Amino acid sequence: MTDVVDADELLRRIRRGKDWAAEQERAWLEQAQSLTATDPEGAREASVRAGAYEAVLRVLEEIVDPGASPAERTGVRQVT
Repeated sequence: MTDVVDADELLRRIRRGKDWAAEQERAWLEQAQSLTATDPEGAREASVRAGAYEAVLRVLEEIVDPGASPAERTGVRQVT
């Protein structure tokens, strides 16, 4: 990665990455839900993958909006 980018381009790339991570998290959560009854091991793996994408999403969100609480962020699901 030798390209020099300005702050606006970097922010656009981070936001694209954040959107992609949110999409992947949703897809893995859906897969986990659909596999729960038929393939518990597959559902567990899909759930772990969704958690990994959630972590990526939270890190990228912290870069874009430092210090905001997770409840204030859009696209971040709350675990209760």
